[in-house]
Amino acid sequence: MTPGPVVLYIVARSVDQGRSAGLASVLGAELGNAVHVLAAALGLSAILASSALAFDVVKYLGAAYLIYLGVKALRTPVKTVEDPIFQRKSLRSIFGQGFIVAVLNPKTALFFLAFLPQFIDPASQNATAQILALGAIMLVLATLSDSLYALAAGALGGWMRRSPAFLKLQRLLTGFTYIFLGVSAAFASRSR
Repeated sequence: MTPGPVVLYIVARSVDQGRSAGLASVLGAELGNAVHVLAAALGLSAILASSALAFDVVKYLGAAYLIYLGVKALRTPVKTVEDPIFQRKSLRSIFGQGFIVAVLNPKTALFFLAFLPQFIDPASQNATAQILALGAIMLVLATLSDSLYALAAGALGGWMRRSPAFLKLQRLLTGFTYIFLGVSAAFASRSR
């Protein structure tokens, strides 16, 4: 429930284009998180934990993508929903961006690698199934909490999208938040 890059992306999309866009970003992000669950279950996230190069590649790709989203947000002109040239992103595009933001978050992979094994029965012969089950539970909970963020931000976003002053502030906050998260991700160490 702690707002990180994915939650901030979901809130920004919800405020920008409403509930359906927020929910599309939730579905994309959770599909991205499902990749991390599968990676943990198959042992691939152990590579990220043990390989500095693999961790750095994913970290810098994720950081670059967040910075790209931030710069793009700052360069986008402010338009209200009544503006005749207001361009809405397709739900497919929003879904894809949510997926990319989640997949390129190496801390999620490390979270699954560090967190899920604590709840695995070492005497069991099927640790993979246990990790998949726990990951599925986490995905359901994340989908519920992220959807609440999307619905709340989407509800508030309706009147916010009609205010040019708010839209300018929102564009600046969104842009600088993505850039800050990208720079923070770039300087994140594997031990944190």
